[in-house]
Amino acid sequence: MKITSNQNKGFTLVEIMIVVAIIGLLAAIAIPNFVKARTTAQTNACIANLKQIQGAVEQWALETKKAGSSAVTLADISGGSDKYIKQALNTELKCPASGTYAVTDVATGPTCTVAGHTL
Repeated sequence: MKITSNQNKGFTLVEIMIVVAIIGLLAAIAIPNFVKARTTAQTNACIANLKQIQGAVEQWALETKKAGSSAVTLADISGGSDKYIKQALNTELKCPASGTYAVTDVATGPTCTVAGHTL
């Protein structure tokens, strides 16, 4: 015996609207967390770069017998035949958050132009 039904198969408009609302709610919760995670990752990468720059400045000062008050530039540690910091050819040291690095002397640590990116 075959039972026939006249019911339409598929989702109703209300069911589809509920699913869309749930997806929108999940996206509203997740997107700020992704932005925060990206900002935290950029800050951590910048601080790691600052530590590497500081180590390169200290190594440069030791090898060139410079005093703590001696002036140093990024070109001193990243250019020439004696590179104290590894970077791609013809590239400038940059912060992942679009900041720039600066060094003044051996005793003072390197700085970044982005707020919160400090050693």
